[in-house]
Amino acid sequence: MRIAVFISGRGTNLKALLDAAEKPSFPGEIALVVSNRPGAPGLQFATDAGVSHCVVDHSDFATREDFEAALNDQLALAKIDLICLAGFMRILTAGFVDGWKGRLMNIHPSLLPSFRGLNVHERMIDAAVKIAGCTVHFVSSEMDAGPIIGQAALPVLPDDTAETLAARLLVLENKLYPECLRVIVDKGARLSGGVVQFDTPLTDDKAIFNPHP
Repeated sequence: MRIAVFISGRGTNLKALLDAAEKPSFPGEIALVVSNRPGAPGLQFATDAGVSHCVVDHSDFATREDFEAALNDQLALAKIDLICLAGFMRILTAGFVDGWKGRLMNIHPSLLPSFRGLNVHERMIDAAVKIAGCTVHFVSSEMDAGPIIGQAALPVLPDDTAETLAARLLVLENKLYPECLRVIVDKGARLSGGVVQFDTPLTDDKAIFNPHP
């Protein structure tokens, strides 16, 4: 399976995906990295890994549809089968999403369906949640509402700020996203009736408590 990764900035999750894909056991190939912002720092990771990359600058297009048509042109040229959004700061139209249904993944820094949208870490701190996490999901036309593939969680510390919580969650994101991608590419999970089902049931019953009993 040939995979494209869309980025807009630092590319930390892109780096995690590239590192995972370099392992001989990984069942797919990251064949293309696309940024909508020229000079995005994450493009350097693609260069270092020898992965084809390009910039499709959204500001060059009059409409979102024109921008997405250019994206699709690049995806077709690279013969892409699946897309991973990794810090891609553009909202995609329903037409684009529907065209890639079941083949378009994203990672979000909360335990969806809670805290959809932007400013997630600040909102979690303001809400004084005791458990935070991240979610990998298939993208749907409704923002941050597609079928959930995987989640990871950690306790919120008493002195956490939005910045420290974001940094701690990023470590989880870098572990969760490659594993969810591997499971989907390896066909260990499938989308059925709007829900992601795993072929191998989970047997580990470890739990996170805050406060710990």
